[in-house]
Amino acid sequence: MTALSAAGRLRHALSALARHPEFRRGARDISGVAPGMAAWGLMTGVAMINSGMSVFESVAMTLLVFAGSSQLAAIPLIAAGAPVWVILATSFCVNLRFVVFSAHLRSYVMHMPRTLRLLVGYVTADMTYVLFVRRFAQPPADSAQRQAQLAYLTGCGGLSWASWQTASLLGIALAQWIPVRWGLGFAGILALIGVTCSLTTTRMRRISAGVAGAAAVAAFALPFKLNIMVAIAAAVALSLLLESPAPPDRKPAE
Repeated sequence: MTALSAAGRLRHALSALARHPEFRRGARDISGVAPGMAAWGLMTGVAMINSGMSVFESVAMTLLVFAGSSQLAAIPLIAAGAPVWVILATSFCVNLRFVVFSAHLRSYVMHMPRTLRLLVGYVTADMTYVLFVRRFAQPPADSAQRQAQLAYLTGCGGLSWASWQTASLLGIALAQWIPVRWGLGFAGILALIGVTCSLTTTRMRRISAGVAGAAAVAAFALPFKLNIMVAIAAAVALSLLLESPAPPDRKPAE
């Protein structure tokens, strides 16, 4: 009974959010990039089947993981029979950005029940985060702002999730009739470039993105897509080096 009542409260809360004006605004804002996300999801669905994964495994991955860049990084490793630790390490490194996202969003969502926080975290993707922090630069100051921000985040993340899942499941169903040479993967790359450009808002971010790209190209010959880990390590190391505080000036001896 407790689980049923909790589920009922969650449905009631989501229904109230769907009626809020910010819910519609969030859905409207994400709709501009939804076609690119759908193309990316379609290609990911096709890639999962073409890599040798079963329909059940592909459906489970797209519903449970919901992380396009991590999925695309892991799929070739799974197809190549890479060690599990390499697959997990690559996926972990690719998704490290969500640690930063969640740390930033903590002050926005800590007032929510844990179940709702988990749901919001699940549907929050790159563009959802970008659009949300652009719309709301500061955490909520009162209950009205909390409701508005949560409604926007739900509308934005909900449409993002639906676009991805629908296209990914369609790609899984039609994989044998959709040739990879159609170039749908390029649409996914364009979507990632758009996300990257929208996040490089400071000089430090632009430098780290350039270093990561150069390192990934330089280490492209490494097996199991380890160039991704090299790129991340190089960008993080350089950022830490550039951001390290200068040593305090010593007072002259008297």
